Amino acid sequence: MKFHNKIGVLAYHGDVIEHITTANEAFQNLSLSVQIQEVRTKKDLGIDGLIIPGGESTVLHKLSRREGIFELMKQIPFIFGTCAGAIMLAKKIYHKTSGQKTLQLMDIEVDRNAYGRQTDSFEKKVHTTLGDIQAVFIRAPRIITIGKNVKVLARDADNIIACEEKCDENLYIAASFHPELTTTLFHEYFFRRIYQR
Repeated sequence: MKFHNKIGVLAYHGDVIEHITTANEAFQNLSLSVQIQEVRTKKDLGIDGLIIPGGESTVLHKLSRREGIFELMKQIPFIFGTCAGAIMLAKKIYHKTSGQKTLQLMDIEVDRNAYGRQTDSFEKKVHTTLGDIQAVFIRAPRIITIGKNVKVLARDADNIIACEEKCDENLYIAASFHPELTTTLFHEYFFRRIYQR
């Protein structure tokens, strides 16, 4: 596999700057010489992996289709989706809007906005396989079910809040919370899986 030493962040809206800042800090922690590329159009897709940030999943779908990159994103071998990004990765979503589609890359079922409205946002300490972190939930989706090849990375009580799936040489990570706001652990894990395999 040929590497570009570039990681993309889908940059239509959401926590784009926060992901870029956290990614750069993670690169430093891992001593990786990798660039961050904001992704909006086809010309931005010379990347090794993609981060899909939180925001509004319907907007991410519509804008990526408008720019002609929706189908092309399915060819990216490493994708990390947080909040709305987790919805984008899921094979099935509940309470979707009319015409809303996802990349259907991960064998997970997700309930959109299941944690409530913006005013229901909260933060709490959770245990993950990567270490204990403060997890921030903002209009978060709930991961309802996972397929047999999906590995759980974090739970909040009985709820799965982060997981990963390896499909041949591809790797997908979904988190229902916003790790970019409190920790570099998930970004470091994602980058290690790409560059230090």
